[in-house]
Amino acid sequence: MSKKTTREIGDEGEELAVAYLESKGYTILERNYHFERAEVDIVAYDNEMCIVFAEVKTRSSNTFGEPEEFVDEEKIQNVYKAAEAWIYERKMDGVPVRFDVISILQKNNEAPDIKHFENAFTQGR
Repeated sequence: MSKKTTREIGDEGEELAVAYLESKGYTILERNYHFERAEVDIVAYDNEMCIVFAEVKTRSSNTFGEPEEFVDEEKIQNVYKAAEAWIYERKMDGVPVRFDVISILQKNNEAPDIKHFENAFTQGR
């Protein structure tokens, strides 16, 4: 059995995150939205019709830290940039917005450990 690539681990994590959010009643609006070099993994509506921009971090081990610890300042700035473009393109300025992180630890064949951090970071809007 070959080892999964980082991309495969990330793609599987995003699938798990989408299923998790949908199970909580979220409506997925878009996945992997890109603007220039910025990206946001998941754009969704929560139950209060707030737009949620979710960054998903998936790891197969927590040897070097928990997945959520890998959402650094550069990644946060990229999410903000993509979110602003998404909102502008869809003329949704003024709609409540939230930035979440979904952390997924998927060790070998164990059940995934999914943590959802609502309002993980904020931007002055």
